Amino acid sequence: MDQTATLSNQDHQKLDNFFKSCLHFQHRNIGYPVAADFNYSELFKFLQFSLNNCGDWAQESNNPLNTFRFEKEVMEYFSDKFGTCLSESWGYVTNGGTEGNMYCCLLAREKFPQGTLYYSEDSHYSVDKIVKLLRIKHKVIKSLPNGEINYDELKFEILINKESNPIIFANIGTTLYGATDDIAKIQTILSELNFKKNEFYLHADAALNGMILPFVDQPQPYNFSDGIDSISVSGHKMIGGPIPCGIVLAKAKNVESITNEVDYIAAPDKTISGSRNGFTPLVLWHAINSTSEAQKRARVQGCLNLAKELTTLLIKKGIPAWRNCNSIIVVFPTPSESIWRKYGLANSKKHAHVVVTGHMIENPSLLYQLAEDMAKDIVNQRKNEAKNEATHC
Repeated sequence: MDQTATLSNQDHQKLDNFFKSCLHFQHRNIGYPVAADFNYSELFKFLQFSLNNCGDWAQESNNPLNTFRFEKEVMEYFSDKFGTCLSESWGYVTNGGTEGNMYCCLLAREKFPQGTLYYSEDSHYSVDKIVKLLRIKHKVIKSLPNGEINYDELKFEILINKESNPIIFANIGTTLYGATDDIAKIQTILSELNFKKNEFYLHADAALNGMILPFVDQPQPYNFSDGIDSISVSGHKMIGGPIPCGIVLAKAKNVESITNEVDYIAAPDKTISGSRNGFTPLVLWHAINSTSEAQKRARVQGCLNLAKELTTLLIKKGIPAWRNCNSIIVVFPTPSESIWRKYGLANSKKHAHVVVTGHMIENPSLLYQLAEDMAKDIVNQRKNEAKNEATHC
C-alpha cells in the first residue's frame, strides 16, 4: 500500500516546503562538518526493504535481509586504512561517532574496570554523556590554546592517580578547532610514568580527520600502527551521506569481552545497538567503491587547499583566522548573530568556524561571500565600540 496516498493536501504541502528548505540549506550549512557532494541514487531501490544487520557481519545470519557482505568489505577497507587487519581487529558500521566512542569506552572499561578516562575539555560533548552512562571514573583535562590536550596537566593527573589504569581519549581533530592530540607524546608520557603497553588503553576519536589523515603526505600519528587500541570515524562528515553513520574498529582481543552468543539470530552480537541500520553499510560501500584512492586524495587536498586559501583571505581582510595542521576547519572570532545565522556557523563565546568539505571545492563562492561579510562586520563592530566609548566618556 502506498502510504503517501493517505496524506492530505496540507501534509503534502508541508513535505514540499520542507524539501525546498533542504535544497536551500544543503550547500549553505558551512559551519557543520557535512559533505554534500554525493549521489546515492543507485541505492534508492533498497529503501523499500527492512535491512537489519543484527549481529556479527562475519557470521551467517538466519535473516536474509542484511547487508553483511557489504559491511565486511567496508570494514576491510577501513582496517587497511588504519594500519590493521580483520584477523587482529573487529568493528562495525555505527549510527555515528558517538556510538563508536561509547563502544570503545565500554571496551576500555571492561579491560580496566577501575581505570580512569582522561579527555580534554575540547573533546566532543558526547564524552560527558558516555562517562555517565558507563559510570567510568574520569578526569577532564584543560586544553592548549589550539585545542590540543594539555600534556603537562595530563601527565600530572595520571601521576597523582597512578594506581588507576589510564584510559586515554585522544582527539584526532576536535569539533571546534580541528586539533589533533599528539599520540606519540601521550605514549611518551605514559612510558615516563612506567606504564607498559598492556596497562593503558588509547582510543582515537577521528570523527572528521579519520578520512583526512590517510590521504595527506605527513599525517600526525592516528592509527593502529601508531599504537592506538581503537578508532571511531563518522561516515556522514568527510565522506558525506544522507543518514548519519560511522565505523568503529578495535582490537579483536578486547571485543571478546563484550561478545554475547544469541541463538535465535544464529550469530554472536558484539555491538551496542543490536538491530542495526542495514542501509548505511551500502552507503559507505558505495562511497568507497565509486571513487579511486587517487580521487579521494585529490578531494582531501582540494579541501585543505581551500581551507588555507580562506584563512589567508580572512587574515588579509583583518580577521585573525587560523587553522590547525592537516585541518579543514578555519577558526575566527565569533561574528555578529546576523552573520553566523546566515551561514549556519557553529560558534562558541569566543570562536566560530567554517568546515571546508568536498562540495565547496567546485563552488567556493559562498566562502568568498562570507569573507566579504565578515570584513564589513568587523568594521561595523569597531564603529559600535567607538560609539559606546564616546557615550561613556
